[in-house]
Amino acid sequence: MDQKFSEVKAFIEKNDIKYIDFKMTDIRGRWKHLTIPAHRFTENIMTDGVGFDGSNYGYASVKKSDMVFIPDLSSAHLDPFLTEKTLSMIGDVMVIDKINYPFAQYPRNVARRALAFMKESGIADEMIIGPEYEFHIFDRIENEVSPLQMKYAINASENSFSQSNGFNNAPHDGYHSALPNDPTFDLRNEICSNLADFGVDVKYHHHEVGGSGQLEIETSLGEMLKLADDTMAVKYIVRNTARSHGKTACFLPKPIYGEAGNGMHVHMILKKDGQPVFYDENGYCQLSQTAMYFIGGLLKHVKAICAFANPSTNSYRRLVPGFEAPVTIGYASANRSSVIRIPSYAKNPGVKRFELRSPDATCNPYYTYAAILMAGLDGIINRIDPVDHNWGPFDINLFELSDAEKKKLDHLPTSLSQAIEELEKDHDFLTRGEVFTDELLKNWTNMLKKDVAALERIPNPAEINLYYNI
Repeated sequence: MDQKFSEVKAFIEKNDIKYIDFKMTDIRGRWKHLTIPAHRFTENIMTDGVGFDGSNYGYASVKKSDMVFIPDLSSAHLDPFLTEKTLSMIGDVMVIDKINYPFAQYPRNVARRALAFMKESGIADEMIIGPEYEFHIFDRIENEVSPLQMKYAINASENSFSQSNGFNNAPHDGYHSALPNDPTFDLRNEICSNLADFGVDVKYHHHEVGGSGQLEIETSLGEMLKLADDTMAVKYIVRNTARSHGKTACFLPKPIYGEAGNGMHVHMILKKDGQPVFYDENGYCQLSQTAMYFIGGLLKHVKAICAFANPSTNSYRRLVPGFEAPVTIGYASANRSSVIRIPSYAKNPGVKRFELRSPDATCNPYYTYAAILMAGLDGIINRIDPVDHNWGPFDINLFELSDAEKKKLDHLPTSLSQAIEELEKDHDFLTRGEVFTDELLKNWTNMLKKDVAALERIPNPAEINLYYNI
């Protein structure tokens, strides 16, 4: 019997575990799951797997949809939200007629292939990332889309637009607020404790800028695949901890009109043989030329990356000027108005890094992190220097430029439709090394096009206000 399986089996028996829950990721980046009684968790599951219908996950046709899930035993953690003791595991998906052949479209497998391509290139052997998770906690949200009513309404006890208890944060004034202006403090502590139990290492948490319950949790830097797994766990635990308190957690990029939106900034570092690739004491902001080429690749392909990193129509309600969300394609030191920001406080060679500020948590993290890595590697391979393309450095507030000056610069897509068009024009960097397959890209863009087409047919309240009396 495999030693790791023996350890997990012994844990199950010692702790009287009743059920084993297998969590799998669909094409959009949502966990699905199926559950077996603990006594059915036998060693043959590690070879034969658990069969399921992949067509319902969005990345397989009905005519060839039989898939096999193989659990990753190292991911086993107790699920804190269930009445019966349940051990939760994520894992990998294989093609059923080739048990040991990873299914090419499965998100975890795409991320793995990107990492393998990086190692084969000889550029680096580790991709270290650090996401920042912004979200809102509301008491209740109601939404309805019907022929005679299109609406959504947010109920939030921490409401910046009222003064119900005298301690509300004003709009755009919630950053790092303390008690009594930070009523979700205890809830965030509980979220972070649950994350620790799930193996997610939290760096810190705090109230964010938005007055109506906008919060942030930042996790420690770590290996890309592990952090993609952790991104899935963060969304699951934040939502379910909030639910256990009768509240709802919202990762939408722009749930509140006129308030700050929710991003998911991604910090990144490359290492080779344990040494940082991005550090140079004499470079701009102590960044190496390799780092500048990586930045160049990101900026060249960032419009296409938006189709993965910002895959909802709501994403482009956030990517507008004036709310610390980037709109201009460029890089700078300590400048939150540029797409790529180089933190001035990260001076140690081992943590010298930059962040991509455009992504949000509606993304599938495996696809997004893989796309970011492939774009950066393309920049290094083709020696794309951002200075040669008027991409910076922009050590100014880009939001304060005149309209004439802004027209000289390049900008992110302003809609999901534009992002889809950019991906269709620019995707060769993703298919290198068969990291992203043509079939996956087709399935992905078709799914997003259906979203756009469906939403374009629905009237909304703002249209009624604007056009009703014309």
